[in-house]
Amino acid sequence: MTDTPKITFAELNLDPRIQSAIDAAGYEHPTPIQEQAIPVIKKGGDVTGIAQTGTGKTAAFTLPMMHRLTKGRARARMPRSLILCPTRELAAQVSENFETYGKDLKLNMALLIGGVSFKEQEQKLMRGVDVLIATPGRLIDQFERGKILLTGVEVFTIDEADRMLDMGFIPDIEKICKLLPPRRQTLLFSATMPKEIARLAKTFQKDPIRIEVARESKTAETIVQHVVKLPRGDDKAKRTALRRIIESRDVKNGIVFCNRKREVDIVAKSLQKHGFSAAPIHGDLPQSARMDTLNKFREGELQLLVASDVAARGLDIPDVGHVFNYAPPPKDEDYVHRIGRTGRAGREGESFTMVGPMDEKGWRGVMMLIKTDVKDYMPEGLVEELEDLPSDSDGRRGRGRGERGGRGRDRGERGGRGRGRSEGRGKGRRDRSEEADAPVEETTRDEPETKRDKATSEASEKPRKDRQKRDYKRKDDDLILDPAPDDVRGFGDDVPAFLK
Repeated sequence: MTDTPKITFAELNLDPRIQSAIDAAGYEHPTPIQEQAIPVIKKGGDVTGIAQTGTGKTAAFTLPMMHRLTKGRARARMPRSLILCPTRELAAQVSENFETYGKDLKLNMALLIGGVSFKEQEQKLMRGVDVLIATPGRLIDQFERGKILLTGVEVFTIDEADRMLDMGFIPDIEKICKLLPPRRQTLLFSATMPKEIARLAKTFQKDPIRIEVARESKTAETIVQHVVKLPRGDDKAKRTALRRIIESRDVKNGIVFCNRKREVDIVAKSLQKHGFSAAPIHGDLPQSARMDTLNKFREGELQLLVASDVAARGLDIPDVGHVFNYAPPPKDEDYVHRIGRTGRAGREGESFTMVGPMDEKGWRGVMMLIKTDVKDYMPEGLVEELEDLPSDSDGRRGRGRGERGGRGRDRGERGGRGRGRSEGRGKGRRDRSEEADAPVEETTRDEPETKRDKATSEASEKPRKDRQKRDYKRKDDDLILDPAPDDVRGFGDDVPAFLK
């Protein structure tokens, strides 16, 4: 039985200048999503494209979009096409695609993302741009300032739509869609199709053609998947296990995925301390630092990239040999996107997921989703080493799916109400205050407490409890407690007369 011959890019009849750039990049055959989407988009039809990560979705819409934009002219502050991306890195990558494949075209492009100066982009917009690539928040901000008009958009693209849903951008997208002209071409590309994304497609697309080239949430066959089931799941044990796994494999380069930004920094510092070439990347870092780290990783100057899920989707890092999951991800389908960073473009790759006792439920969800055999793996001597390893200084072992969700706090941080919440805050502050507060100790009373004594005690307790109530501040995925003020102290010798 012979394989069906693959078509070439030349058979897709793209503009000769685009075809020349494709040839120069060394590509001959389109991927399945490109083969099916490009002809439809060239004709002006709406498309809903579903394909797993690493299948070439970006080129599937950028190539035919450039083909369509070769005719026409941009006007000041009125972009002819708009591409929305969930992250700055993905937006920057899409812009690189336009620069690569549109180098022989006279198309102007602007990039609107956070963390970079708007002045240069504003000048481009005033001259008129054919392609505007933006994140939702920055686009709405500039629209409300009167810097952009969206009534001239001919082609509107939502890239990584399911990631938009995860990051809470759907209300922003709905708002943007209402600002666009009704007569436009709308393209929606995603790795999965949750109900909310399906509703969005039904609302803002007209008779879209659905192109699905692989089963949703199917992992690539070129990836050898491993699970490392640890006898204990505290952070010290996991950091030790991660180092032993890396040392036991021939790792040219790899990405370590953590569920929290806080963990990203801690794991990166731990790897650096033990002699590994590693650097962190997450949403709290400056954009320039994130791009510098990515470039070093792409160029081979950096062996290990320790990342939050900002690096799991859409980034074009084709030659990643290994992926390490510090724990199963908060959402089961994110496992597919994470390990999809390796085994791309027909290359082979390996993935390792560490599962502690409290991670078992999350791992079962992943297994039910992917329906694929995953090999058990344990570096030689690791079990014995973990048994002899002291526990974390705070005594916590095994963090469960609640931590991985990125919504709550650690139990030790959360505390309870009243005194428990105060004690759950700022460990460092509590340590500093212990010595200062030591002289102000309550003495044990021998006689029973009277009703009056009890009422007086409760009256003096109320102001202290009121001071302990603090608002929570949400910062991206982490929930952080405001530290208690430094002016909280006892009465000392100045006890009010009514208490005496």
